[in-house]
Amino acid sequence: MTDATPDRPTHCLLGHRMFALFEQPLFRCTDNDAAPVMVVQMGDREASMPLRSIQRELGIADDSPDGRMLALIGEALDFVPALHLGDKLPQEVLTGDASWQPGAEHVHRALTRLNLQLVAWMRGTAGSEPIVLDADALARADADPSLRQTVQEAFQRAAAFLKLPSKESVIAQLEVLASELSYIEALRDRFLDRVRALAARIERLVRAASSDIGQRGSLDRLRFLSAVALAQLNRRFDEQDAQVAEVMAVLRNLDSHRGFIRSNRDWLYRSHMAWEPLLAEWEKSGGLSPDALRPLLARTYQFLAPRFMPVTEWLKGAKAPKPSDRGGRSMVW
Repeated sequence: MTDATPDRPTHCLLGHRMFALFEQPLFRCTDNDAAPVMVVQMGDREASMPLRSIQRELGIADDSPDGRMLALIGEALDFVPALHLGDKLPQEVLTGDASWQPGAEHVHRALTRLNLQLVAWMRGTAGSEPIVLDADALARADADPSLRQTVQEAFQRAAAFLKLPSKESVIAQLEVLASELSYIEALRDRFLDRVRALAARIERLVRAASSDIGQRGSLDRLRFLSAVALAQLNRRFDEQDAQVAEVMAVLRNLDSHRGFIRSNRDWLYRSHMAWEPLLAEWEKSGGLSPDALRPLLARTYQFLAPRFMPVTEWLKGAKAPKPSDRGGRSMVW
């Protein structure tokens, strides 16, 4: 959608006169529970008000223009860090497209993998062979002249199977699918690989602290939580990879599979946005000593615990460990 309509406007606009009383109100999510709020300047201080509370206090109906806009703002803040009045809403809530772009290498990688899966279908091995995920392995396969010839044959077979007029029609469909999957490939690089690196870094810190019982206990908690987080992410990517492993089934129902890919894309992107400040901070901390890392370790625990601690542990009232009475180098969360 490119033009504003009463049902789906394209910009952040609110008609109630209360919103005009504040200079440049800012809409964002809170750090602790990601609730959408409006932040305004009150003298030299900031005040934040939950959007649902504002709507209730002003008597704004859900189906009114302002009610629909407040709902859209809440949706939009899943994809952008903040909005001002007058800002354009992100594409995810307007058209379903992404408001960001993968790299050309991600499109090429996705297309190469689809070509390999098409060859596997032609050979009757689809679903029984491991999916090629390694970027270097995909590049080698793409450069193999004999494989390229086999891919051309697979295009012809697929066109006949799908009752399409030519192999070019198959190529066009694969390019559409690769375009959608390129976002997953980008998030594999920009998100999954970085969480893996963080989990590996914490594992190294655990091993280095093996002689310090207090510090080891705190780091063990972090190692557990980071492992749970990484397992959840791996499952999400594995489910997406498995969904397109049978490439011919996807091509027969491209629209429905596109919806599944976009749903995963948006979930991963929202998660990536939440993780990004923490990941960036860890990547800048490469030369810091274990002692200097303590504040960052504490922030990491505060980020991971409410998201990935098992409910049974949370209900037990599990709290951050306290400093050791023995004066050792224990972590303070």
